[in-house]
Parts: sequence; structure tokens; C-alpha cells
Amino acid sequence: MRYLVWLLRLVIFVIVLLFALKNTAPVDVGFFADHFIQQVPLIVVMLVAFVLGVAFGLLVAFSAVLRRRREINRLRRDLARAQGALARQQSGSGPVIPDTVAPLAPL
Repeated sequence: MRYLVWLLRLVIFVIVLLFALKNTAPVDVGFFADHFIQQVPLIVVMLVAFVLGVAFGLLVAFSAVLRRRREINRLRRDLARAQGALARQQSGSGPVIPDTVAPLAPL
């Protein structure tokens, strides 16, 4: 299975490399306020767009991971608190016996 994964990675790498080599034509990149960068290779533009997309995706995923981590820690504290209460209840002096016993039905 490990070899299959490495083979798949190699195939994807070769496809991306061939795609990059076919897209080396210079392009003009326009920004806001009529600011242009001229004669930038298209592959550089695509790489920058890819890196910015990955960074944005990781930022969004990181906030979700932090939220889940806080929830897990809160649930662990609640579990520890409940287990401690259960241990204190079980380590008491045996069963609790009421002082008076009421009959269930009148005689």
C-alpha cells in the first residue's frame, strides 16, 4: 500500500511539473489602482495563487482545530470531575441507610 501511495505521488508530481513547464509564458499582472507588473511567468503567478490559497485554507482550518481542542479539554475536565464525584461516592461508608422507613402499603 505504501508503494502505491508513493507511485500516486510521483504521478501527480510529474503531471504538475509538465503543467508548469507548459505554462512559462510571460503575463502582465494587474492590481488595484492601475498598478501592473509586466512580464511575470505564468507559473509564478499560479504558484503564488496556490500558496495564498493554502495559507488561507490552513488559517480557516486552524481556527476550527482550536475550537475543537477547547471543546475536548472542557469535556475532559467534566469527565474528570464526574469520575471524582463517583469515586468519592463509592469510597463512602457503605450504602446510605435512611433513618426512617415508611411502609409501602397500609396494613
